[in-house]
Amino acid sequence: MGKPTGFLEYERKDGPVTAPKERIKNFKEFHGQLPEEEQRLQGARCMECGVPFCQAGTMIAGMASGCPLHNLVPEWNDLLYHGNYKKALQLLRQTNNFPEFTSRVCPALCEAACTCNLNGEPVSTKENERAIIETAYENGWVTPQIPEVRTGKSIAVIGSGPSGLAAAQQLNRRGHSVTVFERKDRVGGLLRYGIPNMKLDKAVVDRRIHLMEEEGVKFVTNVNVGKDIKAELLKQFDRVILACGASNPRDIKVPGRDAKGIYFAVDFLGQVTKALLDSDFAKVPYELAKGKNVLVIGGGDTGNDCVGTSIRLGAKSVIQLEMMPKPPVERTPSNPWPQWPRVLKTDYGQEEAIAVFGHDPRVYQTTVTEFIKDKNGNVCQAKLTKLKSEKDPKTGRMMMVPVEGTEEVIPVDVVLIAAGFLGSEKYVTDAFKVAINGRTNVDTKPDQYQTSVDKVFTAGDMHRGQSLVVWAIREGREAAKAVDESLMGYSYL
Repeated sequence: MGKPTGFLEYERKDGPVTAPKERIKNFKEFHGQLPEEEQRLQGARCMECGVPFCQAGTMIAGMASGCPLHNLVPEWNDLLYHGNYKKALQLLRQTNNFPEFTSRVCPALCEAACTCNLNGEPVSTKENERAIIETAYENGWVTPQIPEVRTGKSIAVIGSGPSGLAAAQQLNRRGHSVTVFERKDRVGGLLRYGIPNMKLDKAVVDRRIHLMEEEGVKFVTNVNVGKDIKAELLKQFDRVILACGASNPRDIKVPGRDAKGIYFAVDFLGQVTKALLDSDFAKVPYELAKGKNVLVIGGGDTGNDCVGTSIRLGAKSVIQLEMMPKPPVERTPSNPWPQWPRVLKTDYGQEEAIAVFGHDPRVYQTTVTEFIKDKNGNVCQAKLTKLKSEKDPKTGRMMMVPVEGTEEVIPVDVVLIAAGFLGSEKYVTDAFKVAINGRTNVDTKPDQYQTSVDKVFTAGDMHRGQSLVVWAIREGREAAKAVDESLMGYSYL
């Protein structure tokens, strides 16, 4: 441990962030990095505590605590402090295929479980991770890892999101021939069209895709497996991995749902990103929200992305509905460390709404009961009602139920539904005849990735349900190992 008293001597310091009113003028990333010397001191804050909860990745009280990839956080924090970036990169790549993605979009489960939380601010592990990988790219240390020997085995990966990419990279480096099929026009899945550019610059995605192509991974776009081609892939490839994500969005089934101007959040975000990429950022699709009253339904990360995107498109107003009560500002006794902190989080989109409109866009314990259309069939109003928590007499579970007499009608021109996802899409699971569970996720034995169909495996959100990029990478890695073992009888992945 290079600096035993570092956590006592140095305060947490984050990289510079562009002010909200300035950053909403474009779709560029707005988190900067500290100068090298200052970033290294942030590495010195790591206590290298006896039990590193930061890398545990265990479930506590139904929530993940620590990194699901089991990143060697104390080790590379120490190496960062000493300026040994090359060795830090080596350790980082042992567990994480894409640190350039997780260091941008992960909610930092490692930091939530950091022991420094007990009496102060956690180590800035996420920014330290980004410093290591970006320094590596700048110095040319991230190079194609081309296998010296090919096994003669072939694998088809369906879906190019984080789980599919992780599985493809692992299996290709093992020496298998890997082809990734993507139904969209560009590779990346959720990374490409589900996460806005200001949160994850698409040049960062392209940089990694180009490396994987140099390593030998083949990408095929504009092919919708399950419709364009089906189970005949099993005749062309030795194994198939289904990594299509939890692509079945949860809908809001209320009167007026068929009105024009109501979109699923990911469809809206993808439309914006595609317009930007198609025009090389010369054309911003302002027509989607400029001068309009936007209603976002859902309080999660995707809902926040919708808020930030709508503001950049010139929305007249933005309201974000959240069914649950407003979380506490600090941990409650029933939510102790190292559990994931169930506390109020004001993300970038909400910060921007506060700066532009003067108030937090979130409205808690509220839902939509009806959409009202104008004479042309466009949504023009939404009827809202307050909710309260009440125990279901049949199940004993607490449920949010409407409160009579609290109805309110607000003007609405655009509605973005960010209410989560229900599981995998039926046409894909039907095409391969794989069993699904009650949540419509592809069914496997516990902690395994082989489906009910021989030679067909699954990974990511399609397997575990809607989750985080870091979990998707872990699933892709573990599915790759399972596939490798099934092909070779053993695996060193």
